[in-house]
Amino acid sequence: MEETQSKGQTFLEHLEQLRWHLIRSFIAIVVIAIVVFVLHDWIFNTIILAPKNPEFWTNRMLCALADALNTQNLCINSEPLQIINIRMSGQFAIHIMISLVLGLILAFPYVFWEFWSFIRPALYQKEIQHSRGAVFFSSMLFLLGVLFGYFVIVPLSVHFLGSYHVSDQVVNQINLKSYIGTIASVVMAAGLIFELPILIYFLSKAGLVYPAFLKKYRRHAIILIFVMAAVITPPDIFSLVMVTLPLALLYEVGIMISKRIEKQKQQEELMG
Repeated sequence: MEETQSKGQTFLEHLEQLRWHLIRSFIAIVVIAIVVFVLHDWIFNTIILAPKNPEFWTNRMLCALADALNTQNLCINSEPLQIINIRMSGQFAIHIMISLVLGLILAFPYVFWEFWSFIRPALYQKEIQHSRGAVFFSSMLFLLGVLFGYFVIVPLSVHFLGSYHVSDQVVNQINLKSYIGTIASVVMAAGLIFELPILIYFLSKAGLVYPAFLKKYRRHAIILIFVMAAVITPPDIFSLVMVTLPLALLYEVGIMISKRIEKQKQQEELMG
């Protein structure tokens, strides 16, 4: 009944529904951002600034691995990176930006649920059944991507970019805005890239991609993944491999998902 009513609504009524979904999503982001803003001491000292310190989990594990393999090339961020602020309003502006970014990241499951609630009434019952768990898996993949970016890509990027020198006469004094911008862009990019299986799922449902197509262009996809990994990581082989392998695995998962959808379509055609 709800599906029929939704499909019978006018364009303006759909816009009104979309407006309320967007308003509720915005409120959720703002509420979480306010909480983050209030807890700024813990957020910055424990989360934001942690990857640059030797005590950070990833840094400790890689240094322990370096000792075990008797090679110091794997040990990263053994000395804490010094961060400076050069603008009067710099720290306040960064405080607000981080609050909004974390608000968006933490509210993502709810925002996606609002988006899904908007498009769900327009779907047929079979499409709804086949799309069960979309909010859960999309949120899970996004948060896994965020964690991967934070614990893997960020420490590697901070170590490489923070310690890189073109000359001994040039001293690195990393600006707070530059440091925060790097972390935010890397984490958000990783979260979005981990949505690759979800993207393949919807493209397969729409009939735009097929398992044979994905297999045929697997090499091209690996090259594209390698390029994306090179963009969001420092230009060293270890970092590229650490990022490329999980993304290549996500592509293979996408192929499996596309196969399953194709099989479902074939069964529906036989039954219909």
